[in-house]
Amino acid sequence: MSNLLLKNVRPMGKDAIDVLVQDGNIVQMDANITPPDGVTVLDGKGRLLLPGLVNAHAHIDKNLLGLPWRPNSVPEPRRIKDYVDNERTVRAEMKIDAGKQSAIEVEMAIAFGVTHIRTHVDIDTVAGLKHWEGVLQTGETYKDHLTLQTVAFPQSGMLIRQGTVELLNEAMKMGGTAIGGLDPSVIDRDPVKHIDTVFDIAQRHSVEVDIHLHEPAELGAFAVELIADRTQALGMQGMVTISHVFCLGQVNDAYLDKLIQLLLDNNIAIMSLGSGTSAFPPLKKLHEAGVTLCTGTDGVHDLWGIYNSVNLLDRVRMLGYRCGFRRDEDVEFLLDVVTYGGAKVMKDADYGLAVGKTADFLVIDGTTPAEAIVNRPDPRYVVKRGHVVAEDGDYLKSS
Repeated sequence: MSNLLLKNVRPMGKDAIDVLVQDGNIVQMDANITPPDGVTVLDGKGRLLLPGLVNAHAHIDKNLLGLPWRPNSVPEPRRIKDYVDNERTVRAEMKIDAGKQSAIEVEMAIAFGVTHIRTHVDIDTVAGLKHWEGVLQTGETYKDHLTLQTVAFPQSGMLIRQGTVELLNEAMKMGGTAIGGLDPSVIDRDPVKHIDTVFDIAQRHSVEVDIHLHEPAELGAFAVELIADRTQALGMQGMVTISHVFCLGQVNDAYLDKLIQLLLDNNIAIMSLGSGTSAFPPLKKLHEAGVTLCTGTDGVHDLWGIYNSVNLLDRVRMLGYRCGFRRDEDVEFLLDVVTYGGAKVMKDADYGLAVGKTADFLVIDGTTPAEAIVNRPDPRYVVKRGHVVAEDGDYLKSS
């Protein structure tokens, strides 16, 4: 069904129109389009038309969806390292199949209107490349129904576990979008070498950088400065994302303004979830300054926490709550983060609700986008490259 006519839908809550799709692309958006011969016609019945949701930060290799409940038993004091060690041990004990689990999450995500996912995949000296191989297979299996990008992620540390750097290089040889990093001071205890190593791998394999940074206040800000320095020195502007970056919400205004300028000068994107109890980046201020923003689900039903959902509209709702947003326009700004912002980070220039763009969108109940975010109904239709891949909250395996 890559050729279809979607009638009576309201793009982002505006006036109702019809959308004609041919060969997977939007070719016309007008009122009362006459169906060409051989085109499947779907009636949107006045529902909202939204661009496909973009999960720009996931961990689809480590979910426990469909498996028996596993109580969270991370010991005190529950530092990042404690969660990492517990997860690595339990995943090995449970013999988690990353290929199977990632496929489960992908199908659920598509049913909720997700058309793009960037996922971090754990690579360490215990699991080796097993998780990576499983997720790459999932990407191949669902390539016609989802745009999937992979980030090789040293969750257990990189420099502190001999052999991890070699595994990350091997992963990049197998394909992937980006190389990850993690808390260069707290985990690896050598921020300069950690960041140099991450950027060296990126340069060697011509891939992007997407670094997890949980480190607080001035410590985290120091890492942001180092990342910006490397980005500038290596000419990698527009190829770097920093994820979480709690420190941007924990430094004084003068220092924040300096960091924002570094982000702008080097076209570095920021991924924020708004989860947990920590202060987090001031999203509206970053947006108004021109910083590229994206968000995602993080890990869903895994050994870190239980509250994240595959439904990205849940994330938008959570972000709106944590940001203190009450006006529709502020809530809808966050919808822009989970659509166009994520697509920009994933370098999809053909994304969007416009003639000439790829037909990646969803049809959903709601008078306005804000209402859809609050109520989070199942999408009536989810379309990927002109194919209906989900209907009424169900993934269509045969589509």
